Amino acid sequence: MARWIDATLTYGTFPLVFGGAMGLGIWGMGRGWDPVYTAMGLTGAVVLLLLVLERLHPYQRDWQHSRGDLRTDLIHNLVNFWIPEVYTVAFVGGLTVAGAWLSNAVGTDLWPSRWPLAAQLLLALVIGEIGTYWIHRLMHENEFLWRFHAAHHSAPRLYWLNAARFHPIDLFVQQFLALTPLVIMGADTRIIALHTLFTAIHGLFQHCNVEIKLGPLNWFFSMAELHRWHHSKRLEEANTNYGANLILWDIVFRSRFLPSDRRPPTEIGIETLPNFPGGYWAHLASPFKWKATEEAARAK
Repeated sequence: MARWIDATLTYGTFPLVFGGAMGLGIWGMGRGWDPVYTAMGLTGAVVLLLLVLERLHPYQRDWQHSRGDLRTDLIHNLVNFWIPEVYTVAFVGGLTVAGAWLSNAVGTDLWPSRWPLAAQLLLALVIGEIGTYWIHRLMHENEFLWRFHAAHHSAPRLYWLNAARFHPIDLFVQQFLALTPLVIMGADTRIIALHTLFTAIHGLFQHCNVEIKLGPLNWFFSMAELHRWHHSKRLEEANTNYGANLILWDIVFRSRFLPSDRRPPTEIGIETLPNFPGGYWAHLASPFKWKATEEAARAK
Protein backbone atom coordinates (compact mmCIF):
# COMPACT_ATOMS: atom_id res chain seq x y z
CA MET A 1 0.00 0.00 0.00
CA ALA A 2 2.80 2.43 0.87
CA ARG A 3 4.46 1.84 -2.51
CA TRP A 4 1.15 2.43 -4.28
CA ILE A 5 0.64 5.72 -2.48
CA ASP A 6 4.23 6.77 -3.19
CA ALA A 7 3.88 6.00 -6.90
CA THR A 8 0.56 7.81 -7.08
CA LEU A 9 2.02 10.94 -5.52
CA THR A 10 5.12 10.79 -7.72
CA TYR A 11 3.37 10.30 -11.05
CA GLY A 12 -0.11 11.61 -10.34
CA THR A 13 0.37 14.82 -8.37
CA PHE A 14 1.34 17.14 -11.21
CA PRO A 15 -1.15 16.01 -13.88
CA LEU A 16 -4.02 15.81 -11.39
CA VAL A 17 -3.39 19.05 -9.51
CA PHE A 18 -2.09 21.14 -12.39
CA GLY A 19 -4.62 19.73 -14.83
CA GLY A 20 -7.41 20.14 -12.32
CA ALA A 21 -6.53 23.76 -11.52
CA MET A 22 -6.18 24.75 -15.17
CA GLY A 23 -9.29 22.83 -16.15
CA LEU A 24 -11.31 24.54 -13.42
CA GLY A 25 -9.90 27.92 -14.40
CA ILE A 26 -10.80 27.45 -18.08
CA TRP A 27 -14.26 26.11 -17.19
CA GLY A 28 -14.98 28.88 -14.69
CA MET A 29 -13.75 31.77 -16.81
CA GLY A 30 -15.71 30.39 -19.74
CA ARG A 31 -18.80 30.77 -17.57
CA GLY A 32 -18.07 34.27 -16.41
CA TRP A 33 -16.01 33.84 -13.27
CA ASP A 34 -13.87 36.86 -12.48
CA PRO A 35 -10.50 36.14 -14.16
CA VAL A 36 -8.33 37.84 -11.54
CA TYR A 37 -9.97 36.31 -8.47
CA THR A 38 -10.16 32.90 -10.13
CA ALA A 39 -6.42 32.94 -10.89
CA MET A 40 -5.57 34.14 -7.37
CA GLY A 41 -7.81 31.59 -5.67
CA LEU A 42 -6.53 28.61 -7.65
CA THR A 43 -2.91 29.65 -7.17
CA GLY A 44 -3.46 29.98 -3.42
CA ALA A 45 -5.01 26.52 -3.27
CA VAL A 46 -1.99 25.00 -5.04
CA VAL A 47 0.37 26.76 -2.62
CA LEU A 48 -1.43 25.20 0.35
CA LEU A 49 -1.27 21.76 -1.23
CA LEU A 50 2.46 22.08 -1.99
CA LEU A 51 3.15 23.11 1.61
CA VAL A 52 1.75 19.72 2.65
CA LEU A 53 3.38 17.69 -0.14
CA GLU A 54 6.82 19.15 0.51
CA ARG A 55 6.59 17.66 3.99
CA LEU A 56 4.96 14.36 3.13
CA HIS A 57 6.60 13.53 -0.19
CA PRO A 58 9.85 15.54 -0.58
CA TYR A 59 12.32 15.21 -3.43
CA GLN A 60 15.21 16.11 -1.13
CA ARG A 61 14.78 16.02 2.65
CA ASP A 62 17.69 18.41 3.22
CA TRP A 63 15.74 21.05 1.29
CA GLN A 64 12.98 20.98 3.89
CA HIS A 65 15.13 23.07 6.24
CA SER A 66 15.75 26.80 5.87
CA ARG A 67 19.27 27.80 4.95
CA GLY A 68 18.78 31.42 5.89
CA ASP A 69 16.80 31.96 2.70
CA LEU A 70 13.19 31.91 3.94
CA ARG A 71 12.92 35.59 4.86
CA THR A 72 14.55 36.69 1.60
CA ASP A 73 12.27 34.49 -0.49
CA LEU A 74 9.16 35.71 1.33
CA ILE A 75 10.08 39.32 0.56
CA HIS A 76 10.72 38.45 -3.09
CA ASN A 77 7.25 36.90 -3.26
CA LEU A 78 5.54 39.85 -1.57
CA VAL A 79 7.25 42.40 -3.84
CA ASN A 80 6.97 40.45 -7.08
CA PHE A 81 3.29 39.71 -6.48
CA TRP A 82 2.67 43.27 -7.73
CA ILE A 83 4.66 42.99 -10.97
CA PRO A 84 1.60 42.00 -13.07
CA GLU A 85 -0.32 44.96 -11.62
CA VAL A 86 2.53 47.33 -12.52
CA TYR A 87 2.59 45.93 -16.05
CA THR A 88 -1.18 46.32 -16.39
CA VAL A 89 -1.27 49.90 -15.16
CA ALA A 90 1.76 51.05 -17.14
CA PHE A 91 1.31 49.31 -20.47
CA VAL A 92 -1.95 47.47 -21.13
CA GLY A 93 -4.01 50.53 -22.05
CA GLY A 94 -1.50 51.81 -24.61
CA LEU A 95 -0.80 48.35 -25.99
CA THR A 96 -4.52 47.69 -26.44
CA VAL A 97 -4.88 50.88 -28.47
CA ALA A 98 -1.84 49.96 -30.54
CA GLY A 99 -3.28 46.51 -31.13
CA ALA A 100 -6.63 47.92 -32.27
CA TRP A 101 -4.84 50.22 -34.71
CA LEU A 102 -2.78 47.34 -36.08
CA SER A 103 -5.86 45.15 -36.44
CA ASN A 104 -7.64 47.90 -38.39
CA ALA A 105 -4.55 48.40 -40.55
CA VAL A 106 -4.42 44.76 -41.62
CA GLY A 107 -8.18 44.51 -41.89
CA THR A 108 -8.76 41.54 -39.62
CA ASP A 109 -8.62 40.43 -36.02
CA LEU A 110 -5.13 39.37 -34.98
CA TRP A 111 -6.29 37.05 -32.20
CA PRO A 112 -8.50 33.97 -32.78
CA SER A 113 -11.02 34.94 -30.11
CA ARG A 114 -13.59 32.40 -31.35
CA TRP A 115 -11.34 29.44 -30.60
CA PRO A 116 -12.03 27.44 -27.43
CA LEU A 117 -10.31 28.95 -24.39
CA ALA A 118 -7.96 25.98 -24.04
CA ALA A 119 -6.76 26.37 -27.64
CA GLN A 120 -6.31 30.12 -27.15
CA LEU A 121 -4.28 29.47 -24.02
CA LEU A 122 -2.01 27.02 -25.83
CA LEU A 123 -1.40 29.57 -28.58
CA ALA A 124 -0.72 32.25 -25.95
CA LEU A 125 1.86 30.02 -24.29
CA VAL A 126 3.67 29.24 -27.54
CA ILE A 127 3.77 32.91 -28.58
CA GLY A 128 4.60 34.29 -25.14
CA GLU A 129 7.29 31.72 -24.50
CA ILE A 130 9.54 32.68 -27.41
CA GLY A 131 10.41 36.05 -25.87
CA THR A 132 10.97 34.68 -22.37
CA TYR A 133 13.07 31.82 -23.76
CA TRP A 134 15.49 34.17 -25.48
CA ILE A 135 15.77 36.74 -22.70
CA HIS A 136 16.37 33.91 -20.21
CA ARG A 137 19.02 32.41 -22.45
CA LEU A 138 20.67 35.80 -22.98
CA MET A 139 20.72 36.37 -19.23
CA HIS A 140 22.90 33.29 -18.96
CA GLU A 141 25.11 34.14 -21.92
CA ASN A 142 25.51 37.92 -21.54
CA GLU A 143 27.59 39.15 -18.60
CA PHE A 144 25.61 42.36 -18.07
CA LEU A 145 22.19 40.70 -18.19
CA TRP A 146 23.42 37.91 -15.90
CA ARG A 147 23.70 40.46 -13.09
CA PHE A 148 19.91 40.70 -12.95
CA HIS A 149 19.36 36.94 -13.06
CA ALA A 150 22.07 35.76 -10.68
CA ALA A 151 19.93 36.22 -7.56
CA HIS A 152 17.56 33.53 -8.80
CA HIS A 153 20.39 31.04 -9.20
CA SER A 154 21.91 31.90 -5.84
CA ALA A 155 19.20 29.83 -4.12
CA PRO A 156 20.82 27.19 -1.90
CA ARG A 157 17.84 24.82 -2.27
CA LEU A 158 14.72 24.42 -4.36
CA TYR A 159 11.24 24.73 -2.84
CA TRP A 160 7.99 26.42 -3.80
CA LEU A 161 9.00 29.94 -2.74
CA ASN A 162 11.85 29.94 -5.29
CA ALA A 163 9.23 30.48 -8.00
CA ALA A 164 9.32 34.23 -7.28
CA ARG A 165 12.98 34.57 -6.24
CA PHE A 166 13.74 37.09 -9.00
CA HIS A 167 15.15 40.58 -9.16
CA PRO A 168 12.10 42.76 -9.96
CA ILE A 169 13.70 44.01 -13.18
CA ASP A 170 14.38 40.43 -14.29
CA LEU A 171 10.79 39.38 -13.60
CA PHE A 172 9.28 42.50 -15.15
CA VAL A 173 11.23 42.05 -18.40
CA GLN A 174 10.09 38.45 -18.63
CA GLN A 175 6.49 39.48 -17.92
CA PHE A 176 6.68 42.23 -20.54
CA LEU A 177 8.02 39.92 -23.24
CA ALA A 178 5.51 37.17 -22.47
CA LEU A 179 2.34 39.29 -22.34
CA THR A 180 2.97 42.20 -24.72
CA PRO A 181 2.48 40.19 -27.95
CA LEU A 182 -0.74 38.76 -26.55
CA VAL A 183 -2.17 42.15 -25.59
CA ILE A 184 -1.24 43.70 -28.95
CA MET A 185 -2.83 40.79 -30.81
CA GLY A 186 -6.06 41.29 -28.87
CA ALA A 187 -6.15 38.39 -26.40
CA ASP A 188 -8.83 39.22 -23.85
CA THR A 189 -8.60 39.39 -20.06
CA ARG A 190 -9.47 35.73 -19.64
CA ILE A 191 -6.50 34.60 -21.76
CA ILE A 192 -4.10 36.92 -19.93
CA ALA A 193 -5.43 35.60 -16.60
CA LEU A 194 -5.17 31.97 -17.74
CA HIS A 195 -1.62 32.57 -18.97
CA THR A 196 -0.77 34.13 -15.60
CA LEU A 197 -2.41 31.22 -13.78
CA PHE A 198 -0.53 28.67 -15.87
CA THR A 199 2.78 30.46 -15.28
CA ALA A 200 2.18 30.80 -11.53
CA ILE A 201 1.16 27.18 -10.88
CA HIS A 202 3.75 25.77 -13.27
CA GLY A 203 6.44 27.88 -11.58
CA LEU A 204 5.43 26.58 -8.15
CA PHE A 205 5.69 22.97 -9.33
CA GLN A 206 8.85 23.72 -11.33
CA HIS A 207 10.72 24.76 -8.18
CA CYS A 208 8.93 22.64 -5.58
CA ASN A 209 10.64 20.14 -3.29
CA VAL A 210 8.22 17.34 -4.17
CA GLU A 211 9.14 14.02 -5.77
CA ILE A 212 7.30 14.26 -9.09
CA LYS A 213 7.92 12.58 -12.42
CA LEU A 214 6.25 13.42 -15.71
CA GLY A 215 7.52 10.76 -18.10
CA PRO A 216 6.56 11.71 -21.70
CA LEU A 217 5.12 15.04 -20.49
CA ASN A 218 8.74 16.22 -20.06
CA TRP A 219 8.60 16.77 -23.83
CA PHE A 220 5.88 19.38 -23.30
CA PHE A 221 6.33 21.03 -19.89
CA SER A 222 9.52 22.65 -18.63
CA MET A 223 8.93 20.93 -15.32
CA ALA A 224 10.94 20.12 -12.19
CA GLU A 225 12.88 17.15 -13.58
CA LEU A 226 14.26 19.45 -16.28
CA HIS A 227 14.49 22.60 -14.22
CA ARG A 228 16.58 21.07 -11.43
CA TRP A 229 19.36 20.65 -14.00
CA HIS A 230 19.00 24.34 -14.81
CA HIS A 231 19.98 25.11 -11.20
CA SER A 232 23.12 22.97 -11.33
CA LYS A 233 26.39 24.59 -10.29
CA ARG A 234 28.00 23.30 -13.49
CA LEU A 235 27.55 25.78 -16.34
CA GLU A 236 27.21 23.14 -19.04
CA GLU A 237 24.21 21.77 -17.13
CA ALA A 238 22.77 25.07 -15.91
CA ASN A 239 22.84 26.69 -19.35
CA THR A 240 19.99 24.47 -20.55
CA ASN A 241 16.21 24.12 -20.14
CA TYR A 242 15.39 27.83 -20.42
CA GLY A 243 11.66 27.42 -20.94
CA ALA A 244 9.47 29.09 -18.35
CA ASN A 245 6.43 26.92 -19.05
CA LEU A 246 6.99 24.90 -22.21
CA ILE A 247 10.10 23.02 -23.27
CA LEU A 248 9.17 23.59 -26.94
CA TRP A 249 11.74 26.26 -27.75
CA ASP A 250 14.49 24.36 -25.94
CA ILE A 251 13.75 21.45 -28.27
CA VAL A 252 13.77 23.73 -31.31
CA PHE A 253 17.00 25.48 -30.33
CA ARG A 254 18.65 22.36 -28.89
CA SER A 255 19.01 23.44 -25.27
CA ARG A 256 16.87 20.71 -23.72
CA PHE A 257 18.84 18.59 -21.23
CA LEU A 258 17.55 15.58 -19.32
CA PRO A 259 20.14 12.79 -18.89
CA SER A 260 18.74 9.39 -18.03
CA ASP A 261 21.78 7.99 -16.23
CA ARG A 262 21.73 10.21 -13.12
CA ARG A 263 19.59 12.46 -10.95
CA PRO A 264 20.00 16.24 -10.89
CA PRO A 265 22.50 17.61 -8.34
CA THR A 266 21.21 18.45 -4.88
CA GLU A 267 23.99 20.96 -4.19
CA ILE A 268 22.87 23.90 -6.29
CA GLY A 269 23.83 27.54 -6.68
CA ILE A 270 26.50 29.46 -8.59
CA GLU A 271 29.84 27.66 -8.61
CA THR A 272 31.88 30.82 -9.32
CA LEU A 273 29.95 32.87 -6.73
CA PRO A 274 29.57 30.42 -3.82
CA ASN A 275 28.88 33.09 -1.19
CA PHE A 276 26.41 35.23 -3.13
CA PRO A 277 24.78 37.69 -0.68
CA GLY A 278 21.63 36.20 0.76
CA GLY A 279 19.61 39.24 1.88
CA TYR A 280 16.82 40.81 -0.15
CA TRP A 281 18.33 44.28 -0.26
CA ALA A 282 21.66 42.80 -1.34
CA HIS A 283 19.85 41.02 -4.17
CA LEU A 284 18.13 44.25 -5.16
CA ALA A 285 21.39 46.22 -5.24
CA SER A 286 23.66 43.53 -6.69
CA PRO A 287 23.31 44.36 -10.43
CA PHE A 288 24.22 47.99 -9.74
CA LYS A 289 27.35 47.24 -7.68
CA TRP A 290 28.36 44.06 -9.41
CA LYS A 291 32.09 44.12 -8.77
CA ALA A 292 31.58 44.46 -5.03
CA THR A 293 28.98 41.68 -5.17
CA GLU A 294 31.38 39.38 -7.04
CA GLU A 295 34.18 40.06 -4.56
CA ALA A 296 31.92 39.31 -1.60
CA ALA A 297 30.51 36.19 -3.29
CA ARG A 298 33.98 34.80 -4.00
CA ALA A 299 35.41 35.53 -0.58
CA LYS A 300 36.12 32.49 1.57
